[in-house]
Amino acid sequence: MKNIRSKGAKISKLQLYHKRVANFWRIYSRNKMGMIGLIIVTFFAAIAILAPYISPYGEWEYLTGPPFSPPSKEHLLGTDELGRDIFSLVIYGTRISLLVGVTAALFSTVIGTVIGLISGYYGGPVDHILMRITDAFLILPSLVLMIILAALLGPGMGNIILVISITTWPTTARIIRSQVLSLKERAFVESSRAIGSGDIYILFHHILPNVVPLMFANMVLMVSAAIISEAGLSFLGLGDPHHTSWGMILHYASEHGAIAGGMWWYIIPPGICLLLLVVGFVFIGHSMDEILNPRLRR
Repeated sequence: MKNIRSKGAKISKLQLYHKRVANFWRIYSRNKMGMIGLIIVTFFAAIAILAPYISPYGEWEYLTGPPFSPPSKEHLLGTDELGRDIFSLVIYGTRISLLVGVTAALFSTVIGTVIGLISGYYGGPVDHILMRITDAFLILPSLVLMIILAALLGPGMGNIILVISITTWPTTARIIRSQVLSLKERAFVESSRAIGSGDIYILFHHILPNVVPLMFANMVLMVSAAIISEAGLSFLGLGDPHHTSWGMILHYASEHGAIAGGMWWYIIPPGICLLLLVVGFVFIGHSMDEILNPRLRR
């Protein structure tokens, strides 16, 4: 009997999960902005996955043509100072920009969520200390802090992800904390506490599941901020020279006088890709906000 009941419970939970996913997709698919953002992000994700197959040249293949060659049939976006095909570099740069953006946003969201949960649930001195630390990070100019930390840690993709994660979690912490302050006063939490449930159980079984949608929506928006941050640090020469990203392409273009030389093919393509990908994630994040907050729906 116990096995039958447990199987029945699992089936009901699975059915509920599928129902929620179907309902979410039904609402999301009606949002034109969200669908445009999803198409843009999916397009760049496909490029990142298929980069070795669609790129005409390798990422580190030098002297594929004369240096600083303009666009031609052999090189759709011309070549850089080392004779590398810029079209191939832009394709491979999609991988690093997406990887850094998504990974940094994930770590930042996890840090902010943990701090927000603890601060909002326990309150008192714990809340005061954690929020003062959060305020200190919010007051400091994020770009300046990123530059200082990146310079101290040195170049490297892991360091860039760490720097972005450390400097972008406070916003998530504030958002999650405000939600937890509301949730912990709800009747279902009080009922769970009345029957003897511990704090850890309440946090992970009652409060966390209710903040996951908000956490996910905020993480999507954080991806765009992380991509911009990586591009900015790389453009300033603090990126990883062993990996090609759109920010590193723009850094080398600036370093070798592409702007003064009028070599638009070295600057505009990675800039447009960066803009489109960020807009795609912003559109998805805005649509997620509309789904979570029905008052924002048109």
